[in-house]
Amino acid sequence: MTQNPTTLDRNETLDLAESIMNLGRVRHRPVVDDGKVVGIVSQRDMLRSALITSLGFGRKTTGALIKTIKIKEVMTSKVIAISPDASIKEAARQMIDKKIGCVPVVEGDRLVGIVTETDMLQHVVEN
Repeated sequence: MTQNPTTLDRNETLDLAESIMNLGRVRHRPVVDDGKVVGIVSQRDMLRSALITSLGFGRKTTGALIKTIKIKEVMTSKVIAISPDASIKEAARQMIDKKIGCVPVVEGDRLVGIVTETDMLQHVVEN
């Protein structure tokens, strides 16, 4: 699990999300409101939005468009989460069954971490 992951605000734009994700070399970021997880945004969400938005537009226009699209417009708002005491097997099962690349770890309503595919692979290598 990655503890205290960098989060995004749903009213931020896709260009900021893209910059933060590229800087951290990650594919998923939790979206929070007052510490409560309200969504997940992934590179796939951003690519899908950029593709739909940019059809028929040039590269320069596409770059301008992602500066206007809000995260809340493309994020996945139905979040599958686990508790801190969930096993790695439970996390993996959720990711496989729901076909998702990460699960936020929440205690009550508060985000405490995130388990990603990379975390799973690291666990396999270390054990």
